[in-house]
Amino acid sequence: MIEATQAGSGPVGAGVRRPGGCRMRRGLPVGCLLLGLVLARAAGGEDRSPGASTFRTHCARCHGADGRGEGPLSDNLRYHPPDLSQIAARHGGSFPTEKVIRIVDGRSPLKGHGGPDMPVWGDAFKNADTGYDDRRVREKIRDVVEYLRTLQAK
Repeated sequence: MIEATQAGSGPVGAGVRRPGGCRMRRGLPVGCLLLGLVLARAAGGEDRSPGASTFRTHCARCHGADGRGEGPLSDNLRYHPPDLSQIAARHGGSFPTEKVIRIVDGRSPLKGHGGPDMPVWGDAFKNADTGYDDRRVREKIRDVVEYLRTLQAK
């Protein structure tokens, strides 16, 4: 809350003196920032987690922004991408984290993975961005898989 005051008026310690005789409450900027973040998230704000960002960059073109297999390139592929929001449903309601990690990193190949349609991400992520570090590659894949967990149909 911003209050217009004359020099020397107003309660002592009520705020921070601003040039021009305005006083601003100390907690206002932080409170406004938090409120903005909450409202943006409630209004369908974009997920900014590392896994979501990686998914949007590397996966959404084929799997779609919502993971349902309807990305802009999906009709051009030899194998139509699966609906990733149904992974848990296809496994009795339980999301198989380790199995999905092995599929994404290439240790459990699937039809359409590892060829020209979808790279083996364990190899593709081993680049300058990750410092060619296996631990950082595994972390990036785990972030994507954790994001896939959030896409599961309820």
